[in-house]
Amino acid sequence: MKRPSTVATIITCEHGGRDVPPAHAARFAGHDALLESHRGWDPGALVLGREMASALGVPLHAATVTRLLIDLNRSIGHRQLFSEITRALVESERAEIVANFYRPHRNEVEGAITSAVHSGTRVVHIASHSFTPNLDGDVRKADVAFLYDPRRHGERAFAAKWMGALHAIAPSLRLRRNYPYEGKGDGLTAMMRKRHPDAAYVGIELEVNQRFFAEGGAAWDTVRADIIASLRTALSPLEER
Repeated sequence: MKRPSTVATIITCEHGGRDVPPAHAARFAGHDALLESHRGWDPGALVLGREMASALGVPLHAATVTRLLIDLNRSIGHRQLFSEITRALVESERAEIVANFYRPHRNEVEGAITSAVHSGTRVVHIASHSFTPNLDGDVRKADVAFLYDPRRHGERAFAAKWMGALHAIAPSLRLRRNYPYEGKGDGLTAMMRKRHPDAAYVGIELEVNQRFFAEGGAAWDTVRADIIASLRTALSPLEER
């Protein structure tokens, strides 16, 4: 497939909040600490997603329902689609959650990507996420990470450009590829890769260490600004083709 000459950037955020729908409030009673933790949401991801979208002048496709109700970044049938709080629900209740909270976000994102690809536009999809600094005693050795499928040339190339641009702006940041998770694992970007060829779709999951959000202040402001500036740089050669 010939690579399209124009590029559309699509920004998404699957774990933007820890909202519990009123109909499920009783089920989550007593789980406040879990909801506030990294298991309930991706702290900072929505703020960064909004700012990236605003800077680029594109819509943000975001959801704020807690991932403990249903994980919007997992495929139907995945063992982590539902948490221990909702996994034991009867099938009809799980189906209702899928219909009311999962499908609207997934259909919106899939529709935007597919529409752009079918119009002859190459899509660069940035999914805004964050990761906990410490998981079960394992201290994550990264500040910003880029998750992608290394088998896809377009994603390897774009991740390298973005990382290079960010390193030039903020050389003290610890940057990693496919860490602390593998980019080719189950997720929204992985599903879109199955539908669109390398020449038409680039999917990157951006992962930012949650310590920046937790600490707040100048460091959090600076890392967001640097990520956005470097993203602009990474996109500009693509946009000029």
